[in-house]
Amino acid sequence: MGRETMNPAALITGSSRGIGRAIAIGLAGLGFDVVINCVSNREAAGETARACIRAAQLQGKTIQAPVVQADISKDADRKRLIESARTAPGRLDLLVNNAGVAPLERADLLDGTEESFDRVINTNVRGPYFLTQLAARWMLELDDAGRYAGFPRPKIVTISSVSATMVSTNRGDYCMAKAALSMLTPLYAARLAARGVLVYEIRPGIIDTDMTRAVHPQYDAVIAGGLVPLRRWGRPEDVARAVAAIARDDLPFTTGEVIHVDGGLHLQQL
Repeated sequence: MGRETMNPAALITGSSRGIGRAIAIGLAGLGFDVVINCVSNREAAGETARACIRAAQLQGKTIQAPVVQADISKDADRKRLIESARTAPGRLDLLVNNAGVAPLERADLLDGTEESFDRVINTNVRGPYFLTQLAARWMLELDDAGRYAGFPRPKIVTISSVSATMVSTNRGDYCMAKAALSMLTPLYAARLAARGVLVYEIRPGIIDTDMTRAVHPQYDAVIAGGLVPLRRWGRPEDVARAVAAIARDDLPFTTGEVIHVDGGLHLQQL
């Protein structure tokens, strides 16, 4: 077992940029030690770590922000990610399943390939499913050892997408993956509730990130046309604020819930 910090600790997958980066910075500002995970871009991950340390310092806090390079689609990397977190910061109060990939290209449903399907499923479903399994086992170990005494109960948050329920026929593999990922939350919420581990899904809408940059003109038009009732792009910080509310223990009698961060996109209107 590694050296335990006096801070609560969070592991955020895919946190070198975009939504994951915003979540990590937001949690650092709350005084969380944050494990920054990337697949390959260690430079960006390092900058996220430095931004987290600065965010904590602005609040008069001192945190750890180790960077761990790991591909969650791979079993060995998932295990190494957890073992690295066991070393520093040495505890786990919050797992944020954020890492995900888009299809390599937007292909019509009749033209999609098994190669693309497998890539998306392996990262967006298999990875978080089995990483959550490892994290949940560790959380129960920590609980048995009394190491959550004086801390809020541990939590698991999965960042999914409106694509879990909204159809895009040129991204069938992505929609299938997010629909499957959405089931992770009720499964783990039911399994862990008796042990006081709270589990949530945050379902973002159209968020301004690298993943959506290529379709900016298309989405600009539909947002202006009212598809999103609040008529603006979502920002990574919007998602980060929802995670922060969970991390602060603002929802202590809630588990298994979907929290929409989509400007009202999910609303059905006549």
